[in-house]
Amino acid sequence: MLGRGFQGLKEQAEGAAKDAASALGQATQDAVSQITDAGQKAVDKACKTAQDGAEKAAGQAAEALSGFGKKCGFKK
Repeated sequence: MLGRGFQGLKEQAEGAAKDAASALGQATQDAVSQITDAGQKAVDKACKTAQDGAEKAAGQAAEALSGFGKKCGFKK
């Protein structure tokens, strides 16, 4: 009878340990997903910023060349 009580406690402890491990695994997976999402958003923002900067620089270069062309008499 006493052996059954210990067996029940052992099974409960094993079940609790498995539940805790599962919860920890899920929490870790959730944290990794959040970090991945945040990293992707940062990369997307950096790419957008770089693209905007490149477009702005190209626009300024086009304006400068246009002004230069007008000064040199290439354009009226």
